[in-house]
Amino acid sequence: MLIVPEREIANLMTRAAAFDAVEQVFAAMAAGDAYNFPVVREAIGHEEALYGFKGGFDQAGLTLGLKAGGYWPHNLEKRDLINHQSTVFLFDPDTGKPSAMVGGNLLTALRTAAASSVSIKHLAPPDAKVIGMIGAGHQATFQLRAALEQRRFEKVIGWNYHPEMLPNIAKVAQEAGLPFEAVQLDGMVEADVIISITSAFAPSLMAGHVSPGTHIACMGTDTKGKQEVEAALLARSGVFTDEVAQAISLGEAQHAIAAGLISEGDINQLGAVINGTHPGRISPDQITLFDGTGVGLQDLAVAAAVVALAAAKGVAIKVDI
Repeated sequence: MLIVPEREIANLMTRAAAFDAVEQVFAAMAAGDAYNFPVVREAIGHEEALYGFKGGFDQAGLTLGLKAGGYWPHNLEKRDLINHQSTVFLFDPDTGKPSAMVGGNLLTALRTAAASSVSIKHLAPPDAKVIGMIGAGHQATFQLRAALEQRRFEKVIGWNYHPEMLPNIAKVAQEAGLPFEAVQLDGMVEADVIISITSAFAPSLMAGHVSPGTHIACMGTDTKGKQEVEAALLARSGVFTDEVAQAISLGEAQHAIAAGLISEGDINQLGAVINGTHPGRISPDQITLFDGTGVGLQDLAVAAAVVALAAAKGVAIKVDI
């Protein structure tokens, strides 16, 4: 078995490589060549942590495995560790033997950012100029850097529950040579693309905060009860997701379906747009919304790419197990 420590990931995986891996796995899922296993995600009753497992099998890429990890909300303040902690395990699909263990923290950040970035590529207005960020934590910086590569944005606006964190995304905007403006939530009407990346259990972005033609990437809701946007917003939008079954059980769609505002048939796979079997955006004024719940196949795709690079560069640790 090969081990790729967390410390090696930054020198191996790029945003471009993560984007390609995620785009390919979305396409494979929509084509029926890859599938995710049911997600296990539970509150463990200790440190207010959420812990779980996401896994799957990509028959096209012959990638089998799982990611184990979760969210420890007090890590940063108590231990100077990031709140999301995870590890990816890969297995030989021919024999079932473990083939690799990979540090999953940076990979999770990169694949989550890649997923919203893929949605922007395929669904956002071609002439999008203003990008809005809801959330300014660790993951938000990855989201913004990846998104800025998909359109010729001219301005970044942002809102966060804790305004003192907004300099995190202001710095990314500055690095890209773009102006940044802190706004109230109703100021999001200026945005052509909005990324929401919080861990909230109550909506902040309301239907009235979004202008016609906007693309929204909802990236924080991945657990029953979580919610970042008003359910009525999904009813106004063309809704796309990584996996429909997961969206209706633990994504933003859970709330819109419970309220009777949309049905399962109203939700489309982003991979179908990538494959050309769904048209995607159907008019300049259509609001499109990507319900990014985070599927195990994304983690496996980027982990497999990292293992191949680590083996080629001689930085993977080989152990017998």
